[in-house]
This record gives sequence, C-alpha cells and structure tokens, in this order.
Amino acid sequence: MEESSQLFEIFIEVQSGLPRQGPGSNESTLKALSYCNGLPQEASILDIGCGPGMQTLTLAQALNCSITSIDIIEEYLNQLREGAQQANVSDRINILNRDMNDLALEPESFDLIWAEGSAYIMGFENALTYWKSFLKPGGFIAVSELVWIKLNPPAELSQFFQDEYPEMTDVETNLSKLTASGYDIVGNFTLPDSDWWNDYYTPLEAKIPQLTEKYKNDLTALSVIDATTLEIEMRRLYPEYYGYEFFIGQRVE
Repeated sequence: MEESSQLFEIFIEVQSGLPRQGPGSNESTLKALSYCNGLPQEASILDIGCGPGMQTLTLAQALNCSITSIDIIEEYLNQLREGAQQANVSDRINILNRDMNDLALEPESFDLIWAEGSAYIMGFENALTYWKSFLKPGGFIAVSELVWIKLNPPAELSQFFQDEYPEMTDVETNLSKLTASGYDIVGNFTLPDSDWWNDYYTPLEAKIPQLTEKYKNDLTALSVIDATTLEIEMRRLYPEYYGYEFFIGQRVE
C-alpha cells in the first residue's frame, strides 16, 4: 500500500463513526437556516460535503424539502442512509457519491446550497463561485468556514495553521469574498465553542487511545493519530483565536 493511500485510509478510520465530521450542532444549523427568509414551501436543497449528515437530517426535519446530499466517502453516506431511515426522511433525501468539484447537476436547480465545513476543500472563494451556478437566482447559500477571530495568534498556533490551512483568513475578508462572488450578505455568526466538542472533538478524542494501541507499531498511522491529537490540543489551548463562522448569502439575480 502506498503511503498516501494508507494515510487517507487511516484518516477515514480515525474520523469514522462520529456524529459529525467537523464543528457544528443542530442549533447552529437551525440558526443559519433562520436567515434564509423567503425559501419556497417545498425547497430544493443541495448539501455539499454532507459527511454523515447530522445537518442533513436537521434540515429535512425542519422543512418540507427535498435534499440532494453529496460526499465522496461512501462510509459517511451509509451513515446518513441509516440516519435518514431512522428519522423517516429517506424519501426526501437523494444521496450521491460525487466530487464537489464536478457535481454534474442541473444548473440553477436549487433554492438553497448548504456546506458545513467543506468549502475549504475547494477553497472558499472557488467554492462560492462554482456552486453558484447550481443556485436559482435569489437562492441562498449557507457555508461554515474556519476563520481567524483574533489577531496575532501565538507562534505555535500560527505555525499549526500554516501547515494545515494556510489559506485561512478572517471574517471580513470572507464577507468580501461572498459579495465578490455574486451574493448579497444575509448574515453571519461564529459557532459557539460547544459546537467543537459535543459532537466532534469529544467523541473523536475518546477513540484515540484505542487507535494508538492498535497502531502502536505503525509509524504512518501514528502520524495521523498524533496530528489529530495536536489539532484537539490547539483548540483546547487557543479557542479565542479562531473559530468556525457561518456565512449566509443570497444570489444576486
């Protein structure tokens, strides 16, 4: 097995079985949705990078809508399928294994595009620009994105994100990118610290001892586990310097 392939497989194993694949909560999903005033009664929603789909189920239960959910990890999509069956909303969720860079969907066919913590894969501005073509004129987009909240972070935190996400910027810069990409700003808010822990870091951290023991003789796997541990530790030490910001925009007609 090539090292890059092994790294990816270990990363998926580390992340598997979690309620979410990044910070968020049902409450924050509903808060972002509340900004989308004027959605049609039977809204058509595109959920990009849906992961195991906690937010997908929240949207399906909050609205009389149809949702197309996209991700490239089949394990996450299976988790969403199980959740949708348990919540009795399977008939309103179309689950597709597809690359967000090549959606192959009908242009201008969605009333709302949703992306919690996934836009960074393409780059925030690239995602806003490309995804807009699938949004109806006047439709909404809701994207959560990692941002700097406080200037002059400590050196070790700055270096961590220079390695992990060097494109990360601040709220005002991303608001400017939203308008430059052809959206009116509807609203934005910072996710609370609890959104990092309750359904993400706490269950993720609980997996680490077992994984460390399982892979104690595998240096490649341990490097992924150690990186995860460091990520959690950065959040524990410096929560005031960075966060996830929900950005809600409306396509300019």
